[in-house]
Amino acid sequence: MTVAPIRLGTRASPLAMAQARMAASALSLTHGLREGDVQILPVQTTGDRVQDRPLAEIGGKALWTKELDRALIEGEIDFAVHSMKDVETRLAAGVMLAAVLPRADARDRLIGADSIADIPAGAIVGTSSPRRAAQLLNRRPDLRVESLRGNVETRLRAIADGRVAATFLAAAGLDRLGISAGVALSLDEWLPAASQGIVGITCRDGDARIVPLLAAISDAAAFQALRAERAVLEGLGGSCHTAVAVHADSSPTGNLRAELLSPDGRDSIRGEADVTTDPHAAGLHLARTLMNRATPAILQSLEQAPA
Repeated sequence: MTVAPIRLGTRASPLAMAQARMAASALSLTHGLREGDVQILPVQTTGDRVQDRPLAEIGGKALWTKELDRALIEGEIDFAVHSMKDVETRLAAGVMLAAVLPRADARDRLIGADSIADIPAGAIVGTSSPRRAAQLLNRRPDLRVESLRGNVETRLRAIADGRVAATFLAAAGLDRLGISAGVALSLDEWLPAASQGIVGITCRDGDARIVPLLAAISDAAAFQALRAERAVLEGLGGSCHTAVAVHADSSPTGNLRAELLSPDGRDSIRGEADVTTDPHAAGLHLARTLMNRATPAILQSLEQAPA
């Protein structure tokens, strides 16, 4: 198959570049593309530039995507590759999610200790994720949480330098970088962020040349899980401020599980649903179930989250 060069936009971090190469390889293998048919164009995002404040304080998940969305709309790139856990529930106008790659390990890895129970009493744990902070304080209220942002190397260095006793990283990202650090936390005990481990590919809505190319490499099971998990966020009005963990497995039962917590971790509610028929409807139903059981502290945190 011969196509004009297609331009792939991505963040410039090592992990983002690794994921971009995965997408380019899938396209090349599926469509028989020649070397150079897929051009990878790094785009620096605001989220990459600003590293000294929690993401929730400086604009949320859009800081990872808005520059790539602009490049798409203005025709500078033809499609963009994202870690879907970093993508807002509502995509920008004119942008569509055209494909997702097969899901990698969705779990969090704990770095610096062999288990949550093994973290020393009163220790400092670094994370800028409201979800991870709330989950940790729910299990270990004696620990202290301090903000820790940066790429994988930066956060691993914080452990090595003793600035924090432990931190969390997504297993999928570490695997894609060939890093074996840390201990994977069981999904039965510690649910991840929605869409964790899923690489998504966006393009201009209705692009007749690009949409069919991307649709051919999309993984149906991962797309179903993503739809269910993102529907939970949609139903909750979830933002990067919200402490919500959710995961849909790919087994025949299609089980969807979620945990919603107050920011301090004191309150936690859990629920599950079957996603074998309509993933989006199942996610919205689970969100309503959680909202109906939410404590005042949880409801307050949702109300304070920006639209």
